[in-house]
Amino acid sequence: MSASGTTVDYHGYEPFDMADPFPAYAELRREAPVMFDDRIGYFVVSRYDDIKATFEDWESFSSENAQAPVRPMGAPAKKIMEDGGFTAYSGLSARIPPEHTRIRSIATKAFTPRRYKVLEPAIRENVDAMIDKMIAQGAPGDILADIAHDLPTITILTLLGVPITRIPEVKVWSNARGILTWGDLTDEEQIPHAHALVEFWNFCQGLVVANKENPGDNLVADLVHFQSEGDDISDHEIASLAYSLLFAGHETTTTLISNALRVLLANPESYAALVADPEKIPGAVDEVLRYSGSIVAWRRKATRDCVIGSVEIPKDSGVLLLMGSANRDASVFDEPDSFDIERENARNHLSFGYGIHFCLGNLLAKLQARVALEEITKKMPTLRMMPGAHINFHDNLSFRVPTAVPVEWTN
Repeated sequence: MSASGTTVDYHGYEPFDMADPFPAYAELRREAPVMFDDRIGYFVVSRYDDIKATFEDWESFSSENAQAPVRPMGAPAKKIMEDGGFTAYSGLSARIPPEHTRIRSIATKAFTPRRYKVLEPAIRENVDAMIDKMIAQGAPGDILADIAHDLPTITILTLLGVPITRIPEVKVWSNARGILTWGDLTDEEQIPHAHALVEFWNFCQGLVVANKENPGDNLVADLVHFQSEGDDISDHEIASLAYSLLFAGHETTTTLISNALRVLLANPESYAALVADPEKIPGAVDEVLRYSGSIVAWRRKATRDCVIGSVEIPKDSGVLLLMGSANRDASVFDEPDSFDIERENARNHLSFGYGIHFCLGNLLAKLQARVALEEITKKMPTLRMMPGAHINFHDNLSFRVPTAVPVEWTN
């Protein structure tokens, strides 16, 4: 029922239910490609061309609401964050030009191929150690808990010069950020997460101070150095980039690796093909991103009266772009509900966004997924999903995150 008491047809779409949203996405594309959902207060957009065009038109559709809490922050959580001095802002995804252009141009200088090249041997060494431990413990195992949970976290902490002993805290902080921003919590449920975000922000500010006093060989130190050389970036902006990277830099890659194995093992002929020919792995990673991306929805705000499709979008309206639906649009991808590791245009997926906000860390995410699949297929050629396994997903507006990926193998 809508607020007016009339029945509303949402075409099976449930904003926070990530169990299997794809049938509802297909219904939306057919019947209501731009639909207002009064449960969340957003226009929901589901077709590829509309979503791509909206991403591209950053002047009409601002990213300023990308990091805003889906549900308003309650008074208790607000007070905790205000009293704790929480002033964190988006690193890049919620900023708009010219601010976004200025900061991204500086950040891009730190995200260099050299940094990735230096990281790759360590990523391979870490995933090898995790696989060996998993094998030694014996079946059954859990790809998420045993490999995907820590691997990207170690990588991003190394990139930022943070000791890996901080992994448990970073995971707690990241979970708090994810659920406060994209979850559906009561005021009471928000309280512990608000405390966690205060700790998170203080830690990120401390990273900037530490790298000013004793510069290391890491991305934060690079940004501090660029600042000292005259680049226009403030301490607050550097801390905000760290705040964003310490969340986005591992959570979505944890999900990517988990989803990659989940989907490949649900299609065992595809997993066998990668075992036989590792050269197919990069294409498989892009197909996983298309077929089951970590992020399936992202937000924008109309800066003026606009039209998407044939639907009028009033100024200041919220817009929810269903990239997970766009990636299954038959106008772009043949047999879109089929998983095909040799799909020629898989790279046309929108899982990293599009336009000026295209994910800055996309190459690092794909590198880690590629290395993980190379080593897992080499060391565990008989890997398979646990018989009868039912994969659950966390409730969320934007992230499709499995709770576990239970597996077994033959030694």
